[in-house]
Amino acid sequence: MEVQASLQSTESEWRLHDEGNGKMFGVLVVSAPDGTSGYLRGFSGMVHGRWDMHGWVPPAFDSSARDRVWIAGEAEMLALTAQREAMVSQDDVSPTALRVFDEARSARSRELLRRIQDSYTFRSARGEERALRTLFAPGEPPAGAGDCAAPKLLAHAYRLGLRPLALAEFWWGAPPRTGDRRAGVFYAACRGKCAPILAHMLDGLPVDPPPLFGADAIDAAEPVTVYEDEHLLVVDKPSGLLSVPGRSALLQDCVATRLKARYPDSPELMLAHRLDLDTSGLLLVAKDRATGSALQRLFSLREIDKRYVAWLDGIVHGDQGRIALPLRVDIDDRPRNIVDPVYGRPAETEWRVLRRTVGRTLVGFTPRTGRTHQLRVHAAHPEGLDAPIIGDRLYGRTPPADGERLLLHAEQVAFVHPVTGARVALHRPAPFGTE
Repeated sequence: MEVQASLQSTESEWRLHDEGNGKMFGVLVVSAPDGTSGYLRGFSGMVHGRWDMHGWVPPAFDSSARDRVWIAGEAEMLALTAQREAMVSQDDVSPTALRVFDEARSARSRELLRRIQDSYTFRSARGEERALRTLFAPGEPPAGAGDCAAPKLLAHAYRLGLRPLALAEFWWGAPPRTGDRRAGVFYAACRGKCAPILAHMLDGLPVDPPPLFGADAIDAAEPVTVYEDEHLLVVDKPSGLLSVPGRSALLQDCVATRLKARYPDSPELMLAHRLDLDTSGLLLVAKDRATGSALQRLFSLREIDKRYVAWLDGIVHGDQGRIALPLRVDIDDRPRNIVDPVYGRPAETEWRVLRRTVGRTLVGFTPRTGRTHQLRVHAAHPEGLDAPIIGDRLYGRTPPADGERLLLHAEQVAFVHPVTGARVALHRPAPFGTE
């Protein structure tokens, strides 16, 4: 709170609430060799065009080594950009010549980036020094790796001979253009840029293991079958049970695994779609490959109607509408998804307010596309409903309390049976209160 209060006094000077200027800040509680404790504070990247700000930890890189590459490199890249603009202004320039030039410029840019990354080294709690690029080998470090608040804070603590005790990061200022961060909300370090660095830097400290979502014990009777015939079945998936196996060996318990054990005479049994781990509700399952393909075709043609119900954290203005915000996975922080008008896939959701209470809203959702986390992002995004689903550990305002679930449930599904041609309409009320 003390750091956030200090930001309130400088946010106008730093223009943090200008569009695109918000950023992650971090606080690291530390202890000195004499037993006294205190904290360090840091920010990701640059603030107000500067790497160094009085009272904040410095960047993790060697400034003199970086400047030797960056100052000349920036001038070179600006010259190449001017050269390309001059080429484009010529009437007789060929597409092939531009492509060759662009490829050479990109190669040079990558080489400069590699040289800049060579100015970053990180020490672990055991005192082991590792270069940035070795921490991501055999892959390449993403742009901005090493500039986030957490690595900067730990690097400075080790420089001063301080012992890290606790670390927290929060967003402050205007939301990013993707809309997936909120001022004052605490977030975990991103996986893509920070995970390899922090795994090394924290080595030697007593660190809580990362939570393994999806490994909780779920009653063996789940999922309950709601409808069944010789071609397909519909089950009610509980929150906390995966739809399909996860990557970890500890995440093999799921709807697909359980149903295959229940139906040993249906080796082609397959889920026609999925529900998020934290989402409960109706899930369609085909008993054979032909039915599965037919159901997936109905999904692609938008001929299967699904309706969800959710409690949202906030008051939604208006009574109904449609959200169209394209989505893609956040490659730096999987499994989160973000809004991206350039590279995102089309995603459309219809919504209707069902009830309002103090500080929250019950909403019915009808997704017209089936993107990952679509309803969760559309609910939380400022250009959507600006009210995240209660209990959402990825997009919510606050982390869910122990035992608190995501209040999102797939309550209705309706479709024309792909084999019999009969109309099938099913309803399963939410296991959480909707009154």
